[in-house]
Amino acid sequence: MINYPSLHIIQDKIKDKNLELKTQNPVSVVAWQVLMLGDNLQIKGGIASVQKLILRNAPSHVQIQHIPTTCTDGENGSITRKILAFGKALGKLLWKLSRKKADLIHVHFCQRGSTLRKMILMLVALAFDVPVVLHAHGSEYKLFYTGLPQWAKRIISSLFRQSAYLIVLSQSWKNFYQSSFGLKAEQVVILPNPVEFPSKIPERTSCNQIMLVFLGQIGQRKGVFDLIRAFASLPPEHKTCSKLILAGDGEVEQACQLVESLDLGDYIKVPGGIDSGQRDALLAKANIFVLPSYNEGLPMALLEAMGWGLPVITTPVGGIPEVVTHAENGLIINPGDIEQLSDTLKSLIENKSLRISLGAKARTSVVPLDVKNYWTSMSEVYRSVLK
Repeated sequence: MINYPSLHIIQDKIKDKNLELKTQNPVSVVAWQVLMLGDNLQIKGGIASVQKLILRNAPSHVQIQHIPTTCTDGENGSITRKILAFGKALGKLLWKLSRKKADLIHVHFCQRGSTLRKMILMLVALAFDVPVVLHAHGSEYKLFYTGLPQWAKRIISSLFRQSAYLIVLSQSWKNFYQSSFGLKAEQVVILPNPVEFPSKIPERTSCNQIMLVFLGQIGQRKGVFDLIRAFASLPPEHKTCSKLILAGDGEVEQACQLVESLDLGDYIKVPGGIDSGQRDALLAKANIFVLPSYNEGLPMALLEAMGWGLPVITTPVGGIPEVVTHAENGLIINPGDIEQLSDTLKSLIENKSLRISLGAKARTSVVPLDVKNYWTSMSEVYRSVLK
């Protein structure tokens, strides 16, 4: 389980410099000018969600301007739109830096093209002698990095070592980045993704139909097709009393075709992408959350579901094992094990007391990830850099 916040490294560094650790009164603090570089905020996804939470809850003495480095279509945009979006981001960054309008650059990145774009922007920031805080999100970054040629690895690792800090989502990700890029232990900071909690959650003690929910990018990596097949394997009486909602962008058509081929149209609905309001409404009605992924960072959808007091069925990938403990605040299955997934679905569908118990413990366990606590920790990161 995560012991959050985990900032002893930063705190030790600040103490070494005889700096004040306590949060200062915002009135007495000169405003910090931060440029945040990352995905377009209109994109539906975990990185955009994290950025919006950070921006929406920033304290008054932290003035953040977000510069989108992607087009509104994200990776699905045309080459022309991607180039134009990046060119615009580069132009904004150069203008801000040339006018000394930035004390710090906060860069959100993931694998593939995101790394290339952010490394270029990081080089620009370093040329202006502005410190850079990197923020890692990529669920498949290990696969991406290990597949690169040695010369590319040397370039990326050299740039990473020039960052003031690298924020990662879990201890397992810290181990990877520290060993792969030759980073100092104190340079890598663990900050799990923040969560915005609903003030109240439904009772869920009585329901006529069990609603199971998946939220995220629909496709093989998230285990969506495994989930459909696992639901198909349920006994008829369990399918009859259940409903599975698969919400998200991605391979929606392929998912619909699989549902149809298995004659599950009466039980499984695939609404496609949804906004935050629709997401909250869905989580409020849900009884079980399922995320049988093959690769993850620390998925926002999982943390949000736990914050809504839902029992979760998920896999031990990325930072998930540091948040979910099997049979304590959720149920862990092996990625790709459809039979095990089906059996686990069955056990929660038929056991109301287990659903309620796991859901209550899930909510309690993610309380430390509340966005207010997150900003206390993030402020210490910024303060350590800027002091």
